[in-house]
Amino acid sequence: MSLFITFEGGEGTGKTTVINNLYNYLISLGYDVIKTREPGGSKISESIRGIILDRNNTIMDYKTEALMYAASRRQHLIEVIIPALKKNKIVICDRYIDSSLAYQGYARGLGIEQVKTINEYAISGYWPDLTIYIDLDPNIGINRIKNNNRDVDRLDEETISFHEKVREGYIKLIDLYPNRIKKIDGNVSLDILTQIAKEIVVNKLKEG
Repeated sequence: MSLFITFEGGEGTGKTTVINNLYNYLISLGYDVIKTREPGGSKISESIRGIILDRNNTIMDYKTEALMYAASRRQHLIEVIIPALKKNKIVICDRYIDSSLAYQGYARGLGIEQVKTINEYAISGYWPDLTIYIDLDPNIGINRIKNNNRDVDRLDEETISFHEKVREGYIKLIDLYPNRIKKIDGNVSLDILTQIAKEIVVNKLKEG
């Protein structure tokens, strides 16, 4: 069976590690799984990612930013996600449409509905079947990035108040899509995060 799973959260929440662990777990159970990311996931989309996250592009207009994310998403969807789903694979994606709604729609002030309209045109009805949102205080997440010596991108360098608004945006999205988005407290160990994510996904698979 095909299943489209997305992971969301602010910076430094541990999404990538949890995704890797979940991917390996599902593979061990015999599922046909791919993992991918946004922005990026395909050659053209990765090129767009480079422009979006380039620390030198400080004058990028917010609407330009939103449109570039949507363009990257469209290409990624056509090249990677849709073909995998048509082959009955499980797709695990690090970020998708909810990131645009939280970051550009809410935190940038463009409006969740406006950014949703842009992205609905881009995704042609391909919403996730399940979204796991890892909730974490932005101060903790940003400090994790600094302590782990991860490459810092343009969004990492935004103010704490911006990242706090991103978190508020995600909470609003949970209210809008309570059946799809499952919230996990990110202020626990990665092992516990992984275990909770596994349980959520296995339960979704059991639903058929």
